[in-house]
Amino acid sequence: MAPNISELVKKAREELSKITGLELSATLGAAREDLGWKIILEMIEKHSIPDQMDILAIYEAILDDEGNLIEFNRKGLRRRLDTETSEIV
Repeated sequence: MAPNISELVKKAREELSKITGLELSATLGAAREDLGWKIILEMIEKHSIPDQMDILAIYEAILDDEGNLIEFNRKGLRRRLDTETSEIV
């Protein structure tokens, strides 16, 4: 049986954290695409004091229909306090 979307998101979060060594900040999106599932995650690239100065990275993870990570790419960086003004992915 194919995994449901919540299982796919959980798998992407676990795999990306393991591969990059970064801490997850948030899940930003998930969508079915031609190659499989695209999961957009925000990871903490660098902790800072105060927290608002943390550097966050936006990652795109592609999983196949069985939930295997087949590709990932960093799409952008921002400081936590910066608001997003355009679509990154």
